[in-house]
Amino acid sequence: MARAATTTDAFNAVAEPRRRQILDLLAAGELPVNDLVARLGVAQPLVSKHLRVLREVGLVDVRDEGRQRMYRLNGEPLKPIYDWVRAYERSWSTRFERLDAVLAELREQEQGDDGSDS
Repeated sequence: MARAATTTDAFNAVAEPRRRQILDLLAAGELPVNDLVARLGVAQPLVSKHLRVLREVGLVDVRDEGRQRMYRLNGEPLKPIYDWVRAYERSWSTRFERLDAVLAELREQEQGDDGSDS
């Protein structure tokens, strides 16, 4: 049952850290599976397993080039994740603006304290 949940959508697929590492590597450009194996430092069967999950949800595309299989990122299935996270951006922005205001106030107080001690 847990296996099926992994392949249903991009949210579940990227929940696994190793798959996120693969996506990070592919974001820089197309790579053969052997390069992914070397850069990740894990066994080829494990990388292939993760690539299969990413393919099933459409996050990576594969093409044959001679004897190699070349993998590339397909970012479109990440859009629902982006849209979901973007909703929280307003909250983060508001909090950072408040923090900036507090820091500015503290700087002003600090400068005022430095000036009165002279």
